[in-house]
Amino acid sequence: MIAAKPNLLVSRLSAPPIPSVIAWSREYRGSKGPLIDLSQAVPGYPASPEMLRLLGEAAGQQTMTGYGPIEGEPLLRKAYAEHIAALYGADLSAGNIHITAGCNQAFMCAAIALAGAGDTVALTNPFYFNHDTTLSMLGIGRRLVECDPASGFLPDPSSAEAALAAGAKVLAVVTPNNPTGAVYPLSLLHELFVLCRKYGAWLILDETYRDFLDEDYGRPHSLLSEPGWEDTVVLLYSFSKSFCIPGHRLGAITAGPKLVAEIAKVMDNMQICAPRSAQIAVASAIPALADWRAGNRLEIERRADALKQVFSNLGDWQIGAIGAYFAFVRHPFPDRSSSEVAERLARETGIVCLPGAYFGEGQEHYLRLAFANADVASIGLLSERLR
Repeated sequence: MIAAKPNLLVSRLSAPPIPSVIAWSREYRGSKGPLIDLSQAVPGYPASPEMLRLLGEAAGQQTMTGYGPIEGEPLLRKAYAEHIAALYGADLSAGNIHITAGCNQAFMCAAIALAGAGDTVALTNPFYFNHDTTLSMLGIGRRLVECDPASGFLPDPSSAEAALAAGAKVLAVVTPNNPTGAVYPLSLLHELFVLCRKYGAWLILDETYRDFLDEDYGRPHSLLSEPGWEDTVVLLYSFSKSFCIPGHRLGAITAGPKLVAEIAKVMDNMQICAPRSAQIAVASAIPALADWRAGNRLEIERRADALKQVFSNLGDWQIGAIGAYFAFVRHPFPDRSSSEVAERLARETGIVCLPGAYFGEGQEHYLRLAFANADVASIGLLSERLR
C-alpha cells in the first residue's frame, strides 16, 4: 500500500506561529505578575457599543442569510470608496473596491490574480509571515528586498530594483509595517511606484495599519493621483483594527476596475462573498465612528510613547523601529536565537512576543512587540521584567 501524502507546498510550512508562541506562555506561573501578551496584532480595547449594535441589527436581517455580490455589498463599496477618495484626494468609485474576508484573504486574492506558480514576488526583509507562506503554498517564488536596520528598516530602493530587474512580477510592501512598525515616507513609496512602472510590475501596498498614523502625518501617499495608477497599484486594507472586529473578517482591495474583475474570479472560487452583515454594519460605521476611531489612534500613540519610555531606560535593549501597532526590538543576547529569547521571556517573565526569525532572514537579534494589545499600565511593567 502506498500512503497518500498532502500537498508538499503546504506540508513543508511551519505550524501557524501565534499558537506556538501562546503555548510557551502556558508554562508561565505568574511569578512576575500578570501575563503581558504582545504577540498578536489585535486592538487591546473593545469595539464601540455602536459597532456592536450595528452588527447585531444587520445580522438579524433575513436578507443577510443569502449569498451577496462577489465584489462586496454596494453600500460598503460606495462608503469605503468615498472614504479613501477623501483621504487621498483621488477620483474613486465603488468600481475600484473589492471587499474580502479580511486582509490576509485580500493579499491571497491579489497574489493569485497577479502571479502564477513559477512567477516571483518581491517581499521586504523582514516580511509579514502570512504573505510569505501564502506565496509558498501557491508555488510562487519569493525574492527579498533588504531593509537596513540603520535606516529604521526602510526598504532599499536599489535592492527593490534588483528584484524587479530579475523578473519579479509584484513588489509587496506593508506600511505602517508589520513586523517593524516602520512608516514608509511618501517619497520612498513614490520611488517604489516608479520602479514598478519601469519594469512593468505591480506594487501591492498593504495599508492595514494606515488609520494609526500620527494625527499630523497627513496623506499617507499620493499614488492614487498618478496618471494610470490602475495599471500598477493595488491597495489592501483591513477593517479589523480600526473597528476592533477581527472576528468578523473584513478587508478591502482598491484597484482599477479591470483588476477588480479579475479578483472577483478568484473570490468566487475562494469564498463567493465576504461576510454580509458585517459589511452592512461597517458601511454605516465608517462615517458614524470617525471620532471614536480618532480617539483610538491617540490611545495607540500613548501606548507607543509608553513603550519608548520603557526602552529608554533599558540600555541593553534597542528599538530598531516603532510605529502603528508594532516595535521591532533588538535583544541583548547575541549568543541566543530570537526563538530562544522569546520562549524564555514567555515562560519565565510572562512577556509574550514573536521571534524576529519568524519574519525573514537575518532577524535573529530581534523580537516583534505588538504593543497595541496592551494598555499603558501593562507596558510600564516591562521595565522590571526586562532588566
